Amino acid sequence: MTAMDIVLIAGLWLDGSAWDGVASALEPLGHRPIPLTLPGQGDGSGSATFDDQVAAVLAAVDSASGRPMVVGHSAACTLAWLAADARPERVATVALIGGFPSGDGEVYADFLPIEAGAMPFPGWGPFEGADAADLDEQARQRFAAAAIPVPEAVARGVVRLTDERRYDVPVLVVCPEFTPEQARGWIDGGDAPELAKAKHLDLVDIDSGHWPMLTRPDELARLLATAAANA
Repeated sequence: MTAMDIVLIAGLWLDGSAWDGVASALEPLGHRPIPLTLPGQGDGSGSATFDDQVAAVLAAVDSASGRPMVVGHSAACTLAWLAADARPERVATVALIGGFPSGDGEVYADFLPIEAGAMPFPGWGPFEGADAADLDEQARQRFAAAAIPVPEAVARGVVRLTDERRYDVPVLVVCPEFTPEQARGWIDGGDAPELAKAKHLDLVDIDSGHWPMLTRPDELARLLATAAANA
């Protein structure tokens, strides 16, 4: 097995510590995890922009050894896809967990209320059901207490894609609160046009809610390691 650097990008309200369990499981499998704390999401800056987050992801890709895997979770699937767009010759493979990348010209994550210049965690109401079914009350309280409001300039940033060589980069979609069959239906039905154009697309299931890095870190690490080995 060839060791690979694996850049890990968590979704909204999370910093790099969300990947602690996955990182601990990846290292014995021979890979080097690179969990990112994005600008405005744990680095102490409340004035970060979406472009700042994109730049942080690209800096991690550029400083990685060899050709890294880039992993995005939820909204950050778009950040991982932007890495493939900006560095198609450098990114070995992209893994998307519980989400799909936005298209060129779309707004990044403007789908919840903005308060005082940021998008706070809205509580568990919007995530009742399959999303949070495997988080017990204690885990929910920990998540909410640690959640970092996302700067407005991040949430309302505009996605820019420029290089169609991104479609040559292999993509793995990890399906947590939905099934691979559902994901395939959405892709084929036009709900994820960027993935419909991907030339190498695999879908795998994980029996979890929306945050498998918190509830199934060992299993998620094994899935990522397998994708790295196949890249």
